[in-house]
Amino acid sequence: MSFRFTLTGTDGAARCGEFQTPHGVVHTPAFMPVGTQGSVKAALHRDLESIGAEIILGNTYHLFLRPGDELIARRGGLHRFIGWTRPILTDSGGFQVFSLAERRVIREEGAEFQSHIDGARHLLTPERATDIQARLGSDIAMVFDECLAYPSARDAAAASMERSVRWAGRCRQRLLQLRSGSAEGIAVTNPGQAQFGIVQGGVFQDLRDASADATVAIGFDGYAIGGLSVGEPAELMYQITARTAGRLPAGQPRYLMGAGTPQDLVECVARGIDMFDCVMPTRNARNGQLFTSEGKINIKNARYAEDDGPLDPRCSCYTCRQHSRAYLRHLYLAGEMTAAALNTLHNLTFYLDLMQSIREAIAFQTFEKFRQEFLRSFVGLPIES
Repeated sequence: MSFRFTLTGTDGAARCGEFQTPHGVVHTPAFMPVGTQGSVKAALHRDLESIGAEIILGNTYHLFLRPGDELIARRGGLHRFIGWTRPILTDSGGFQVFSLAERRVIREEGAEFQSHIDGARHLLTPERATDIQARLGSDIAMVFDECLAYPSARDAAAASMERSVRWAGRCRQRLLQLRSGSAEGIAVTNPGQAQFGIVQGGVFQDLRDASADATVAIGFDGYAIGGLSVGEPAELMYQITARTAGRLPAGQPRYLMGAGTPQDLVECVARGIDMFDCVMPTRNARNGQLFTSEGKINIKNARYAEDDGPLDPRCSCYTCRQHSRAYLRHLYLAGEMTAAALNTLHNLTFYLDLMQSIREAIAFQTFEKFRQEFLRSFVGLPIES
């Protein structure tokens, strides 16, 4: 079955909907747990399904290097290889490649980089990134783009944005070749794979506008806003997100890449975003920082040493039903692997429950009230009208 997005409701700029993929339906706004190497760290697929994860994210760069996209294709594709039957989105690897500042060289053909695993040199082009994702068989494949650090000079941002647009066109052309069967030697493990374009341009809104218009003109199944949440002030990110989202087609999903605090999710849904991913809930869980309905908790703090209460009285996850803050603190300080598993289960439940509450608020036309109450209780921020 091919990719299809349906908008089911709006409340201001906030939207709820669903998209159909060959591996099932995803309800939006959606949060995607990050499973970079085919595994969400410290979480079993069984647990992800039980807490309502409808889609996870994998990464082209890491899976290409290990175990290899051709090996995964021989195993029947990424879904079969990792035993996940629900939808998967794969990032193109652009962010990972461009984070290797001293190990890569960028030219029009693509990015030449040195593997962080064994030092071997590789060339990742838009065509190759598309081929790798075709072998992986994800339900949504991202185009190969160039990411910049913050801050960047305007000239550098303009050149990078223009190159990303050209690369996006090459990615689209390659996918159309794969769909038509005219590209020989590539094992396409998911013929219904969709492809999303990515808007770049740094913090320069006119560059973002030009990138959005050019990327939409190429024509993709959905659109992402990349290159944000890299150190710029939150209000600037929100401003750019709102205007850029408004230039993207209303009838296709909008994905804000890498933005991931709970308040970012709420604020960017309010600005028209449908999809999110971030390592924050899983990474913070492994570092002992937990999200609750009353704010963040650092479980290692001595104040929890004899606290018999649940981590979050409003949470129904296994961690909160079964274990006390005192026990979770003990596990974390003892370095037990169980701490990472229990903490991760809770943080991901918090994120997924938040998205469910957002969807319900939009459906009942109460999103602005929900937004204000959430920011008061979780963040303690003054609310601006």
